[in-house]
Amino acid sequence: MTIAVPLSERALILAPLGRDSQVALMILNEAGYGGVIAADLGKLCSELDSGAGLLLIAVEALRGPELETLLHYLEHQPTWSDLPIVLLTHHGGPEQGPSSRLSALLGNVTFLERPFHPATLVSLVSTALRGRRRQYEARDRLIDLSESERRLQSTLETLEQQVEERTAQLRHNEEALRQSQKMEAVGQLTGGIAHDFNNMLTGIIGSLELLRRRLARGRMDDLDSLIDLGVTSANRAAGLTHRLLAFSRRQSLDSKAVQMNTLVLSMGELLQRSLNESIQLDMRLNEQLWIAEADPNQLESALLNLVLNARDAMPDGGKLVVETSNQVLDSDFTAGYSNLQPGEYVVLSVADTGCGMPPSVMSRAFDPFFTTKPIGQGTGLGLSMIYGFSKQSGGHVTIDSEIDKGTTVKLYLPRFAGESQPQVTVDPPQSPDAQDGETVLIVEDDPAVRVLVSAVLSELGYAFVEAADADGAVPILDSNQRIDLLISDVGLPGMNGRQLAEIGRQYRPDLKVLFITGYAEHAAVRGGFLDSGMQMITKPFTFDLLTAKVREMIRA
Repeated sequence: MTIAVPLSERALILAPLGRDSQVALMILNEAGYGGVIAADLGKLCSELDSGAGLLLIAVEALRGPELETLLHYLEHQPTWSDLPIVLLTHHGGPEQGPSSRLSALLGNVTFLERPFHPATLVSLVSTALRGRRRQYEARDRLIDLSESERRLQSTLETLEQQVEERTAQLRHNEEALRQSQKMEAVGQLTGGIAHDFNNMLTGIIGSLELLRRRLARGRMDDLDSLIDLGVTSANRAAGLTHRLLAFSRRQSLDSKAVQMNTLVLSMGELLQRSLNESIQLDMRLNEQLWIAEADPNQLESALLNLVLNARDAMPDGGKLVVETSNQVLDSDFTAGYSNLQPGEYVVLSVADTGCGMPPSVMSRAFDPFFTTKPIGQGTGLGLSMIYGFSKQSGGHVTIDSEIDKGTTVKLYLPRFAGESQPQVTVDPPQSPDAQDGETVLIVEDDPAVRVLVSAVLSELGYAFVEAADADGAVPILDSNQRIDLLISDVGLPGMNGRQLAEIGRQYRPDLKVLFITGYAEHAAVRGGFLDSGMQMITKPFTFDLLTAKVREMIRA
């Protein structure tokens, strides 16, 4: 029986004495491999031109003038080829002479002592053919590469002049792209997240376990300290999540018109208290400053982070300058940054006279969890949060530093394009207790969150109706059930919370909606997500904030 295989994978067999050739071919056929028996060395060499996966040759056949033909063929193989050869030797080990000459010349010779076991032969042939296939793959890649190089050379000849004119700009864009890709690499966050979250979870779980043990024993003393420990650890975890969302540009921003000078002055006392007495704080505020567009809470957090970093860079004292200015960025500046548009920007600059950073540190300053501070004195998320906040706000951030001379960080935020908004007078806080059978529809897919929200509202006297998803909530909205407020998670399975609110307003045009979210990409900028009568709070939230929002929206 002859097995049909590609010529490039067949075994050429030459073993003229006895039945070695027939036995070898039969074993290979039974294993699913094909082969051809050559009568002599000359026939084998002629078959080589048609293709072969390996040679199976008895050592006694390597004689005569045809041997030089075989050696010449092997010596002049293409660079990708290294034809495998299995030499059948006699008992006692491989002979000297032609076999050793082949081994020295090619380096891809395997010896098989006769009599051989069929499994040994099949194993050697299988290994040789796998190597041969890899050679063919390398050949194909070389052919593809050669063709690609040919096309590339043709293109380069056509575009040579244009490439010379744009080389400098392309290098700048390449560096900006590399930095952007590096900052977007979420994989590098894993170690830092695991380390910090494990510490915080230890504080949360440990405090709860101690509470359980003390309550089980009837001990009611010093429970407040355990509760404070758990809440502190949970708030630290919430802060870490907030910074991660800020870095990834997925936090929920409440962008509005911001008088940056007013914001900086309002933080003056806090900033001064955060500094050492040996550090002089100098505020240089432009009196003609434009109105910026940003989330004021995030801007305050960014400024505080920058001031704290500057403080840590001046352990022996120095000068800290907080400055505001207007700046117009042209297309030459913004061309290297994909999300930055030419236009007018309000700039917040924080400069210190501290130790400065070498280029190797400055290039990684915005990387998440990168910090030069000792363990326990910084998470390495402060600057990465500012980076994400600036990009999500349509702005930019730069850092310049010099060893022993200091560091300057500039935060660019877009100029507000709308009309100046008047200050809103805050009404006195109202009692959160429910009145007149007020009812809230709670739509949340996480059972724990749903139970906690329901329990808090129930304690305050609110009636409530629950649903785990939008499919369960729509029939309630399309009923006669009284609903004063819809509280819905944004990230529901299936139909999301925003789509549910749209359907709810078809049934109840005046429906008020409070969204709660831990992460919602499309809700990242609230101005484009919320309509009138809608508000949003982010997880984790305090129940004081939740009840205040419920009362505010129902009474509005």
